[in-house]
Amino acid sequence: MFSIDRKDFGPGFTFGVATAAYQIEGGQGDGRGPSIWDSFSATPGNVHNGDTGRNACDHYELWPQDLDLIRDGGFDGYRFSFAWPRLIPEGTGAVNQAGLDFYDRLIDGMLERGIKPYATLYHWDLPSTLQDRGGWMNRDIAGWFGDYAALVATKFGDRLEATATINEPWCVAFLSHFIGAHAPGYRDIRAAARAMHHVLYAHGTAVDALRANGARNLGIVLNLEKSEPAGDAPGDLAAANMGDALANRWYLGGVLKGKYPEEVTNWLGEHLPSGYERDMEVVSRPLDWLGINYYTRGIYKASPAGLPQKVDGPLERTDIGWEIYPKGLTDLLVRVSNEYTKIPLYVTENGMAEVEGDDDPRRVTYYDDHLKAVLAAREQGADVRGYFAWSLLDNFEWAEGYNKRFGIVHVDYQTQVRTPKSSYRAFQGMLHNTR
Repeated sequence: MFSIDRKDFGPGFTFGVATAAYQIEGGQGDGRGPSIWDSFSATPGNVHNGDTGRNACDHYELWPQDLDLIRDGGFDGYRFSFAWPRLIPEGTGAVNQAGLDFYDRLIDGMLERGIKPYATLYHWDLPSTLQDRGGWMNRDIAGWFGDYAALVATKFGDRLEATATINEPWCVAFLSHFIGAHAPGYRDIRAAARAMHHVLYAHGTAVDALRANGARNLGIVLNLEKSEPAGDAPGDLAAANMGDALANRWYLGGVLKGKYPEEVTNWLGEHLPSGYERDMEVVSRPLDWLGINYYTRGIYKASPAGLPQKVDGPLERTDIGWEIYPKGLTDLLVRVSNEYTKIPLYVTENGMAEVEGDDDPRRVTYYDDHLKAVLAAREQGADVRGYFAWSLLDNFEWAEGYNKRFGIVHVDYQTQVRTPKSSYRAFQGMLHNTR
């Protein structure tokens, strides 16, 4: 059980769980179009064991029992994502009625159970047809995404508690276009530079489209790290500064201040879209809240190659190899509050991969320590309004396939049987099955 109590967070604090469409839904018939993750995971060598999200957790059919788990756990909210290719199979044009019907059922099911719907428009499953047209490298994606946002606002907006445009733009742009670890798997500085800007330009365009169609309570979800130098040497300090600029300040500065860090614009140079500066007013459209996903810190040392090089820290690690560093969450929440914005903050993802099994005491400790880190940030003045555990279910963990399990509920992928873990029971005990 946790060492803290719900009342420690005061009235009105939201506790929730999070998932993403491609990682859990399955249900790839019924008119859904292909996404970049379908082709990426079908390509040998990209995903552990050749796993794909074709069936995942079959949430498309089993959503009622998954919502029952959220309700029975005492959670207030469910952070889920719409699948763009399920709603608009080609990315633009014709709408899939079966997709609209599915999300109608899902959202109504949340409301019937007293669960607040926290929606995300884009959690990485770009329609393949749009990738054929350049995807996030093509400036036109802002218009495509804006039209998609307008559809969501029109069909579902009046039932949503909050809507985020993009989940983790660093992953959408840098991890997927420069490092190449996620779909579409590019390793190209020009591709990365364009995606890094266009993903935020599309975010701002979507904010305009959502608001124009009556949606309310709008935000974006950034994955941030606590960037620290490996030592006191000037090279390590410079590496940590560049690491912070790439992971944090590009997105915080762009979205909240309308300005990118010079370290990164100088590095990207001619590869950035011509005249990108004129887009910054759209990039930095006012938001109602900011979501922060936090998993670990980045420790950097100087690298002969010029870009910062990460090194391992000395602390205990999760099953996916990420160092467990709760203080980093406190530091980030306080920093964002002091340096960037006073709008409400939400921890929209936080959790750990652990070995298979229903008994997960290390995960219980992980959540306990990170919830205390949230309390510490609030005590220092950060306006943190909610916390969403990642993830409700064991699921398709992107390039790791089904090899890494983040769920507070165990999923047997052969039978699709759900079994609550100790971490689920810890939340349930703290939340007392009441709201």
